[in-house]
Amino acid sequence: MAELGLFLMALTVAYLLPGPDMILLLQTGARQGRGAALATAVGLGVARGCHVALAALGLSALFKTAPWTFDVVRLAGAAYLLWIGFQCLRTTLLPNFEGATVEVGKRHYYEAIRRGLLTNLLNPKALLFCSVLLPQFIDPQAGPVLGQFAILGVVLVGVGLLFDCAYALAGVALGRWLHRSPSAQRVQQWLFGSLLIGFAVRLTFVQQS
Repeated sequence: MAELGLFLMALTVAYLLPGPDMILLLQTGARQGRGAALATAVGLGVARGCHVALAALGLSALFKTAPWTFDVVRLAGAAYLLWIGFQCLRTTLLPNFEGATVEVGKRHYYEAIRRGLLTNLLNPKALLFCSVLLPQFIDPQAGPVLGQFAILGVVLVGVGLLFDCAYALAGVALGRWLHRSPSAQRVQQWLFGSLLIGFAVRLTFVQQS
């Protein structure tokens, strides 16, 4: 297997770049509190695990041989991001951060997990990222290829989860600060909503390389 340190550096750069996952975590933490934001991070982690498995199974090859499948996933992902963005613009209620926690039910957490799962799973760029990055660190002479995929996949999901938890907690801190300023709340709401809509529009123009 290729140098693990270089793989970790590549992941760090990728996870530091702003994208819909990051904005979703910040938005959820600011608007719905820590529990929902961490649940969203779990959903994102599950989606990345699915992308690793699909990359190992060669789904990117299906995108090449049947381009319409890529377009279906791309347009579905863009539509979902648009929906989340518009929901963000319409939301007016901030959680009460004066208390220790935000009271929510299990359904609230399930919805947060689903939101994170679908946001990443319906993004074909995430699958292509795994399909391009992981094979570069696979050495057929170092052992079973699927085993190496599994190890790299665990690292990819684990590092992503660490970054996602950090963004989730940053969103909570942002929400506590925003609670003191109604005008700042409105700016945050429109900024994050517009960014998600912008990512959706950009996704509609993504083409396979």
